[in-house]
Amino acid sequence: MIRIRPATEADFAALLHVQQAAFGEYANVYQVSGWTTETLDSLRQDAKEKHIFVAEEDGVVVGSVRYWTVAGVCVIRLLSVSPAHQSQGVGKALIREIELVATDTHKFFACTMLRTARNIHLFMSLGYKAETILPDHYDHLDLICFAKYR
Repeated sequence: MIRIRPATEADFAALLHVQQAAFGEYANVYQVSGWTTETLDSLRQDAKEKHIFVAEEDGVVVGSVRYWTVAGVCVIRLLSVSPAHQSQGVGKALIREIELVATDTHKFFACTMLRTARNIHLFMSLGYKAETILPDHYDHLDLICFAKYR
């Protein structure tokens, strides 16, 4: 059974491990080193400004996501699920938890790499609509951004 809860600093090392494995899958497609080489210090800094949820199964962190709200828009970033737990509803559970608790928002906004059919399908299956394409974004990524309105 997957449990979604706010991350604590004790989760950070496991969270980074999952993030490295999840984004490492795309190393041959994209420059993903910004996500695979994040340090504990930079994660601690990010946690001061953003909310972080983890998904755990049997006490083991198997996924995470970060979000924050600006001017009524909830920005969702760094959705990561352990490769062994993908396609099992973990990502959906993390996004649904954000939608449940981020009540001070009228819009949810998330971007993913353009050539990741699985990620695109995930957001569309949750009712998100493609809104923007950001070609040659940071680290030369092509991103597709999705929005969902309340």
